[in-house]
Amino acid sequence: MSHEFPKVQGGGSLIVAWQVKDKHVLVVGGGEVAAGRILHALNADSRVTVVCPKTGLNDEVAFRVAQNQVSHIDRNFEPCDLDGADMVLCAIDDPEASSQVWKLCKERRIPANIADVPPECDFFFGSVHRDGPLQIMVSTNGNGPKLASIIRKKIANTLPSNTGAAIENVGRLRKKLREVAPDANEGPKRMKWMSGVCESWTLEELVEMSERDMDGLLKFYSTTKVPNLREVREDSH
Repeated sequence: MSHEFPKVQGGGSLIVAWQVKDKHVLVVGGGEVAAGRILHALNADSRVTVVCPKTGLNDEVAFRVAQNQVSHIDRNFEPCDLDGADMVLCAIDDPEASSQVWKLCKERRIPANIADVPPECDFFFGSVHRDGPLQIMVSTNGNGPKLASIIRKKIANTLPSNTGAAIENVGRLRKKLREVAPDANEGPKRMKWMSGVCESWTLEELVEMSERDMDGLLKFYSTTKVPNLREVREDSH
């Protein structure tokens, strides 16, 4: 009986897509690592504040400050900087100061990541491949960041270059389907039908799918049939 279930593999992380849109992310530091953290936070539509002396900002962080993409506090970190923070990303070359940031975050129960110090992290950053709405993260749970990057590139190289566009079209189709069949009781049927579309259509067909194709495809939903692209276009003419 026990062999029917997945084996538990301890030592991992709970990998989730953390929604930080409009949340306040505090970044301590302004070097290369901080620049990467800032980009991740901005890509997730969060509000970012960088605390670091102006002289310590690298070119990328200085650019984001100049473009008002982030707020900037021109000095070293102070405890009051944590006021109103929903998340803290610390990337400075001072182990003692970093640990102090960590301790203050723990006291205030603010989730934090202290770069290059796994024991002082509530979460890790993985190596991320991004293509429009598609995000693929590879994590080594703090054991080998460079290896995570190598593996991520290998995975990305196996994907068609238009994968993101296919996903965007699927997202639009799902939205249209909810408008056609808004009843909550339709949920299982909608999911099964959308799964059928994703499994039977190629990525190239999903990329090629136009708004007219979507409307034509949705005409088949009530019958539960999943036609191919050729059938949809023949029916539309």
